[in-house]
Amino acid sequence: MSTNPPAGRPSPQVYRRRRVVVLLVLLAVVAAIVLIIVRPGASQGEEPSTGDGKPAATDATKTSDPESTTIPTEPTAADGDPCAPEQIVVEPITDKSSYEAGQQPQLSVTIENTGKNVCVLNAGTKAQVFTITSGDDVYWTSTDCQVDAIDAEVSLQPGKPISSSSPIAWDRTRSSKDTCEGPRESVPAGGASYYLAVSIDGFDSAEKKQFLLY
Repeated sequence: MSTNPPAGRPSPQVYRRRRVVVLLVLLAVVAAIVLIIVRPGASQGEEPSTGDGKPAATDATKTSDPESTTIPTEPTAADGDPCAPEQIVVEPITDKSSYEAGQQPQLSVTIENTGKNVCVLNAGTKAQVFTITSGDDVYWTSTDCQVDAIDAEVSLQPGKPISSSSPIAWDRTRSSKDTCEGPRESVPAGGASYYLAVSIDGFDSAEKKQFLLY
């Protein structure tokens, strides 16, 4: 009797081979799906690559640089604020550099705002102090016998100096609060050198103005 299987019916070996092939195909499909979902090298915390070695942008926030924020270290000045020391230049002025006998020096002042904003200060006679010195001696101060002093608030435009409307005449005498009603001592002349300094609303002149008396 023949042991060959009936014609048209695969042998058990063929069934086993087919099952193995089908299993291998399924495994390949599963592996392909896994590779698509989880790409090699893209672990947690690692940005996906664009293929050229550069990280790919995952959202709009990663494609643009964050806006830089500068915190001011000093408050910004505004128009109408009180003047600050760093923006005020006070310059003492005399009408001449030397005076003959009998001539009285005419004293005035120029104030300039070197800042960028309009600022306000008191430029009235109550806030003005004119001082004349020679060497270490203070010979005359405008506030020693001042009368009818007033306040006068002014707005200083940047780069537009203002000057005294009426100069102060110095009578070439030594002042003190004790001699406002009586005669005063005349100061030395004959080519003596004197210096004028001015303070306006607490802002002092950086330099003194020199002049000579004959």
